[in-house]
Amino acid sequence: MQPLRAFDNVQKAKMVHALFYQEIPAFLQYTTELCTYIKDHPEEVREVWKDQLFSVEMWFQLAEEAGRKIAKYGKQLEKSSTVFADQLFDGYGALFLNHCLSTYAAKGKAADPKFQLAIDLFINP
Repeated sequence: MQPLRAFDNVQKAKMVHALFYQEIPAFLQYTTELCTYIKDHPEEVREVWKDQLFSVEMWFQLAEEAGRKIAKYGKQLEKSSTVFADQLFDGYGALFLNHCLSTYAAKGKAADPKFQLAIDLFINP
């Protein structure tokens, strides 16, 4: 196995899914709700969007894309770590999904308390 620092976003997401597959349905529901919130409240998002690496419009696009993929792949994302990681954590989409994982864990949404530790280890720098 390669060192953790050499893992890319897809590999990290695959590992999180494999270790915490029971958390994935609730995480996907949380992410869907966040995507809907962003879509329905763009002005609120714009108000808090300060000093970010990219535009708020890009954030809207990433949220929309994540919502589309969750709707399209549904249960496949829950069942397969490969589908989960390849569809949601490849390319720029990983920026939004890493944010979702981090906030999901930080808000204590996970049933398993070790999930937060895993996110800190695999996702958060």
